[in-house]
Amino acid sequence: MHNKGVADSSIVAFDWKEVLVTSSVWGICGLVLLSFSFILFDIFSHGLSVLSWDFLLQDVRASGREGGIAPVLVSTLMIVASAIAIAFPLSIGTALFLVEFMPSDSRTVRWIENSIDVLASVPSIVFGLFGNALFCDFLGFGYSLLSGSLTLVCMILPFMIKVAIDNLRAVPQEYRYAGSALALSKAVQIRSIFIPYAMEGFIAGALLGIARALAETAALLFTSGYVSRMPESMMDSGRTISIHIYDLSMNVSGGDTAAYGSATILILMLLLINMVVIGLGRMTRVGR
Repeated sequence: MHNKGVADSSIVAFDWKEVLVTSSVWGICGLVLLSFSFILFDIFSHGLSVLSWDFLLQDVRASGREGGIAPVLVSTLMIVASAIAIAFPLSIGTALFLVEFMPSDSRTVRWIENSIDVLASVPSIVFGLFGNALFCDFLGFGYSLLSGSLTLVCMILPFMIKVAIDNLRAVPQEYRYAGSALALSKAVQIRSIFIPYAMEGFIAGALLGIARALAETAALLFTSGYVSRMPESMMDSGRTISIHIYDLSMNVSGGDTAAYGSATILILMLLLINMVVIGLGRMTRVGR
């Protein structure tokens, strides 16, 4: 009887701990959700009234206090699209090399992965200074969308490579054994088995890269420039939407209204990209 009472008391104590931990987790999640909801409410309550076709299609006038954000949107889309177009195949190729063509216990692989982790934690301003020195000055691209795009590639590659590596390692080992048993070449296994299986994760990594590229400010100040004009090519200077929001809120008197409108557009772009990526992920899952 005594032992039964001790067991009952330990169960009660364990239940209280579980309730405490669960309540803490839900409380933290609720606090984060509340903070995020407050930020969205503040932005949308001020920014939705600004949105119109004129705001999207007109040029920037009066330092952003008047007109629209058409050249800013074009510059942003050109930089982000070119950065993802370069980083996406590079990340997949690097991950395939490290996972499929190098021994898993190789010291070289561990060193490369540790280097990737270090690069992922480097502040964006450091990438900006590096991009300015390499792409703007040494390679002679100057302040241009190309310099900004290549700098973003250097920034988002560590994240995308890490996600790609994790997803390739999640491919069941039985698939590799089956491919070898069928005498399939490595190229066929990669094209027909590994990449389709991990494609949903690759797309998730691309989403992380797009989100960081859209929100980046510091690195692009030193590479893509500050000019709010319509770019004609990747060699032209241009201002992204994140830089535009920073300039309106910090340097332009009376620019808060346009800054809220631009921030609303930025959030809507992120939501739209998120929905598109989720849709692509479901399509790849169904196909698999």
